Amino acid sequence: MTAESAEGGETNEGVLLDEPTTADLRAKVGEAWREFARALADLLPTLAPGAHVDLTLDPTASGTGTAVYSVSIRVLDGGVVEALAIGNAGLPEGYRMDRASIADLVALGWSPPGVLAGSGDSFGVSSTQDSANRLATVVTRTLRDVYGAPHPAFLVYLVHDENDEPIESAPLATARHEPSLDGGLDLDDLDDDGALSAALADAADEVVPLEERVRTVVATMSKTATDQLQVDADGDIGIRAGSAMVFVRVRDNPPLVDVFSPILTEVEPTEQLYVKLSELTNRMPIGRLYCAQDTVWASIPVFGRNFQATHLMLAVQVMTGLADELDDRLHGEFGGKRFFGEGDKPSPAKSPADEHRTGMYL
Repeated sequence: MTAESAEGGETNEGVLLDEPTTADLRAKVGEAWREFARALADLLPTLAPGAHVDLTLDPTASGTGTAVYSVSIRVLDGGVVEALAIGNAGLPEGYRMDRASIADLVALGWSPPGVLAGSGDSFGVSSTQDSANRLATVVTRTLRDVYGAPHPAFLVYLVHDENDEPIESAPLATARHEPSLDGGLDLDDLDDDGALSAALADAADEVVPLEERVRTVVATMSKTATDQLQVDADGDIGIRAGSAMVFVRVRDNPPLVDVFSPILTEVEPTEQLYVKLSELTNRMPIGRLYCAQDTVWASIPVFGRNFQATHLMLAVQVMTGLADELDDRLHGEFGGKRFFGEGDKPSPAKSPADEHRTGMYL
């Protein structure tokens, strides 16, 4: 297979072929959730009585439609913190939790609906700001393992006071700070003469490090500030684009920006799979597909010398399209798991004899 660059179609074979850090998706996703839990634990003790933290699995990305899986945390007087997690009464038919999922909630420490005063139809748990680490762990595992969020980037959150006025806070890892469920990465809103060009005006000089210029592009595309971008332990910027998870990595030697995405995981590497990936790669105008361990990745390198923001934008746009198109096609032929496919989102209620599946990779 060849690795073609988004800059002029040149090949850069060998630089990206055996990339052990991109192969371990489980570790990357796990670390992202740990960063989210730590950020939430750090936030809770700083909030005054009356403050709320609302966390929602973005239905525009997960395909859950009118089913909104959410957890709301509220700070009360005396350092008391209560959290509410949506129950089946708040979910439409077909997206309600089965008995095993409800048992998972109880095992995590949630009281059934109505037990905690004021919980109504939601599951409730009471804690304190001094026990923020424990509560953050419970909330994180609920969103990840029970509600099926594949990555914190698929969460939107809002921190506000009792009058619904926004409260400024540090970012919750890769979750998106959003007062509504609209917005996010919108490639159609960007053009050469628009916001991106203005944001890069001060970064046109060659003395500006490549990493800084890349962060400016990604932040502008994500409609956020550069200092709010989250970089994981591998040095990768994680961005959510629709139902796809895209990572952006900056390399120094040679200067290179790699845009890559997990297309399919837990897939069995076979000769037929390798042949299919080779055929698809040969038909791609830029980039390549490859299998590392049990994960199929798509990768598009962008050369860092004479870096052009439009090349990175193109790479992200192509990568998003690839992820949306190829995960279904390859899953139907080779099985495995899509990052957030129909079979991996929260399932309709099942009988006890049915196989129980919650969460994604962890």
